[in-house]
Amino acid sequence: MKIFLLSIVMYVIFVIFKTEKSLHMLQQNRYNRGNKYLKWIKGNFKKNYLNWELLLLILPFFSFFDNVLLGILFNTIYFINLSILIYKRKREQKKVPLNWTGRIKRLYCTSAFLYIIGITAAFLFTKESNIISLFFLSICLYFNNLVVVLANILNIPIEKSVNLYFYRHAQKKLKSLEQLEVVGITGSYGKTSSKNILNDVLSIKYNVMPTPKNYNTPTGLMITINDYLDKFNDYFIAEMGACRKGEIKELCCLVQPKYGILTKIGVAHLETFGSEKTIQKTKFELIESLPKDGIGVLNADDEKQISYPLKNKVKILWIGIENTKKCDVYASNIKLTSEGTTFDCHFKNKKKKITFTTRLLGKTNIYNILAAIALGSSLGLTEEELKIGVKKVQPVEHRLQLKRYYDMYLIDDAYNANPEGAKMALDVLNLMPGKKVVISSGMIELGDKSDILNKELGHYMANVADIAILIGEKQTKMVQEGLLENKFKKENIIVFNNIQEAFEYVKMMNEKDAYILLQSDLPDAFNES
Repeated sequence: MKIFLLSIVMYVIFVIFKTEKSLHMLQQNRYNRGNKYLKWIKGNFKKNYLNWELLLLILPFFSFFDNVLLGILFNTIYFINLSILIYKRKREQKKVPLNWTGRIKRLYCTSAFLYIIGITAAFLFTKESNIISLFFLSICLYFNNLVVVLANILNIPIEKSVNLYFYRHAQKKLKSLEQLEVVGITGSYGKTSSKNILNDVLSIKYNVMPTPKNYNTPTGLMITINDYLDKFNDYFIAEMGACRKGEIKELCCLVQPKYGILTKIGVAHLETFGSEKTIQKTKFELIESLPKDGIGVLNADDEKQISYPLKNKVKILWIGIENTKKCDVYASNIKLTSEGTTFDCHFKNKKKKITFTTRLLGKTNIYNILAAIALGSSLGLTEEELKIGVKKVQPVEHRLQLKRYYDMYLIDDAYNANPEGAKMALDVLNLMPGKKVVISSGMIELGDKSDILNKELGHYMANVADIAILIGEKQTKMVQEGLLENKFKKENIIVFNNIQEAFEYVKMMNEKDAYILLQSDLPDAFNES
């Protein structure tokens, strides 16, 4: 009996650790929206199920052993598995730690309740054999990922009620802020950078509140409205993300934007959108939600924006670099260096040009700055205020952020994982002197275009990098093929299972004044170790 009770204690500890890990992956996979978490389980079958825990399901078949001996074996295997889990937990450097939101806490409680039912059932229905009880409990532990899925399903009515409460509270608060005007920003990429740039520019004259970090979901917007907005704010900048048709419209129904910026339309989340046409229509849900007296800012260098038949008559300001004839605001004479960027800005029907200076790197950021200049000018900022605003813009964390790393330089572009953004980051790296190293995890959620676009990335990388450090053998297979097809030396391709191993290698390399581009550092759910 003592051995059985010890097994239960170890079992509970094991459940606590394993459930936390499963909830972490569930959160990174959008709470199984579009079966994303189930797909993750299937894609990581070996890691999840072909491990030491499998022995717990095999042991009962050795029933010819004495019960005491079987109990000792169960405890030994529990101890081994628990030790492995704790060792990995200590060694693991989580890129995006589990965020203990109210939803996660409720899921943890529901998961615990399911295990309590399991333990109770094991005691009630298997009184005659403690070994059968342990076998039953081990099945629940082995399929912990699916227990968490069940908890997520059971919590759906609760989450809907909680969501409705906060949604109504956010709507009520927005209506009470009569002076507030809302700017919505969406696009396949560049949303967070555009939001932060616009915030820095408008803040020269106005009291502005942007959504924090990457709060671009209904929950993120509701948190911002309920917890951050106040009566002193003039503008609320709402970043809007989506991976399905109708999701931008849903966000617009909540915040009622008067102004809208569409960055660029690409193939990000093509897997969940289904087609490029659906992506295009979804992004334009923002512009088509604007009132008649509103303003939409569109990119004239984006064919998907130029070709779209807009269904409302809102005022449109066109920005660009190449298709200047259509532009209301455009840039020329762009000079990029390792220190930043300068460019001349032209306004339609104005003969003079204004020279802007920014610490930001990359062509993408020029488009984002132009959008902020176009809208800022329409909202009453003077030329001098615009120049000051652009000059004070801070680099956005993990988006072409240049920083010192030991005796080397790190270009941190970890949060960009789209085809155009990846190529632009490589262009920035190409400007730098000295040895050039790329750390990349490839690109994800590109649907049936994933292989060809990752191979193209490998081709492009081969023209810039001296060393290519790739994260994940399976994940970066097509990037490797692209590199080799473009005559990149095989010995200069190094593959690791996770980003920590890559940085340990770079530290040992310690090439003085080398430039390292950290590209598309994918969430922990994509680690292959």
